[in-house]
Amino acid sequence: MQTQCNQESFEFHPLTKREVRARFDGGAITSDAGGLLLREVEKRTGILAQFAACFTDRRDPERIEHTVKELVAQRVYALALGYEDLNDHDQLRHDPLLAVLAEKEDPTGESRARERDQGKALAGKSTLNRLELTGETVSEEERYKKIVMDQEAVDRVWVEVFVQAHREPPKEIVLDLDATDDPVHGNQEGRFFHGYYGHYCYLPLYIFCGDFLLCARLRPSNIDASAGAVEELQRIVGQIRQAWPQVKITLRGDSGFCREELMGWCETQRVDYVLGLAKNERLKAQIAPELEQAAAEYTATGKPARRFREFLYQTRESWSRARRVVAKAEHLEKGSNPRFVVSSLSPQAWEARALYEDLYCARGEMENRIKEQLSLFADRTSTAFLRSNQTRLYFSSVAYLLVEALRRLGLAGTELARAQCDMLRLKLLKIGAQIRVTVRRVWIWLAEGYAYAQLFAQVYAQLRALPLRR
Repeated sequence: MQTQCNQESFEFHPLTKREVRARFDGGAITSDAGGLLLREVEKRTGILAQFAACFTDRRDPERIEHTVKELVAQRVYALALGYEDLNDHDQLRHDPLLAVLAEKEDPTGESRARERDQGKALAGKSTLNRLELTGETVSEEERYKKIVMDQEAVDRVWVEVFVQAHREPPKEIVLDLDATDDPVHGNQEGRFFHGYYGHYCYLPLYIFCGDFLLCARLRPSNIDASAGAVEELQRIVGQIRQAWPQVKITLRGDSGFCREELMGWCETQRVDYVLGLAKNERLKAQIAPELEQAAAEYTATGKPARRFREFLYQTRESWSRARRVVAKAEHLEKGSNPRFVVSSLSPQAWEARALYEDLYCARGEMENRIKEQLSLFADRTSTAFLRSNQTRLYFSSVAYLLVEALRRLGLAGTELARAQCDMLRLKLLKIGAQIRVTVRRVWIWLAEGYAYAQLFAQVYAQLRALPLRR
């Protein structure tokens, strides 16, 4: 398609008999009007407010333009709406819709802005960058990086949001643990090569309960997958039991977490577990008859066959005691496929097949939650320092909590009730709209051709029916 353009005007190939021209002077127009739903979610959950309260602002109040709450809201909403880079904010700071979401006093940037910021309601990339790069402490001589994040307070917020989301204490919850790779972007602090993943990366630890994110800990990759898991669980389980003393807790993870320290801690803390167990020759010998039976059935039917067996097992050195192991003896087109899990749950509570197929295999859903973190740019950990990359991971985590709350509170009973974050962004948040700011109101006219207008109205109504957070 032939075009003629300069910095401001574009002329496209004619459409039938009409000329097609485009310019960047259409006024205040946004492509993110669906973000208003996220604002309604925040009004009813207070997720951003609780996160912002974890920062201590040591700046001179007389010399600041953007409050901590505004900075945090600007960054998180932008991530939820698909803007991963700080550089994006040099243009986004002009967007009156994002200013409305961040609750800036004047979306036009005129009333409070100094002459140098005239017409720019929100913060630019440099201000947001300083928010990320502030150290654990701030000295008196520090001129710029003065907003300190309390990591322990942030960790507590994740669990508090989880507890607040339940009107009644659940009888039982399952905590899922998993580690994943987060490729590094150069010679960064904590940079190590990981043999399994085959590249230089971080090894973040995630802990979920269903769709709720309870922990997102950025770690170097020169460690065992389970490193630090017990410390995280001590904190999370202790906080949960403060709110729900009677709740039954089960821990679930793959073989990377099958460690004596973790299992021993669970056994002393009344926490059940079901963990993958790496296969070895001793384990395979225990189920040799079942493997032969599965192979014979596959030969006869041509269909995958499996058998289950359970037994007590103890390693020769690493385990302190014998534990219940459930084995799956399976034969597929590619051959034998034995699998093992170890669990503290009794046969009366969970028989062997159900323990493996219904309880353990359900941990695969957690992998979808980790994928959602990536759609919210949790892998954009490209600063030089581990602490600031952890801060970025926190921002992405808050964006996830906000979008998950939208799904849970606003989308229940709709066609998108189980949609992932990137699909929600595409169908529900990316809406074209025209904006006009007057003295008393901000007018937003959404696109007439928006395909999901009826769904938007339904979600908005469901959110508005919920009580505001006090």
